[in-house]
Amino acid sequence: MQYDDDVKRRLKRVEGQIRGVLKMMEEEQPCKDVVAQLSAVRSAADKAIAYIVAVNLEQCIFEEKEAGGDTSKLVKQAVELLVKSR
Repeated sequence: MQYDDDVKRRLKRVEGQIRGVLKMMEEEQPCKDVVAQLSAVRSAADKAIAYIVAVNLEQCIFEEKEAGGDTSKLVKQAVELLVKSR
């Protein structure tokens, strides 16, 4: 699978958020603030996962249809991936 620039940008943003959380910890920021930022990191990572699974699913369905196969198994696998990621 080829990963496009959009998902790479998303993950670079997550990387920056993680660095920010570490800096907050070094500065001994309040727990509430650190947890709020970690929650934002988790949300951003979840969105990146969903995007990757969706793009991959779209590509796999297209290829499977061209081959004359059944796409229902692909959808089930994508849902399982999303559930497992939580």
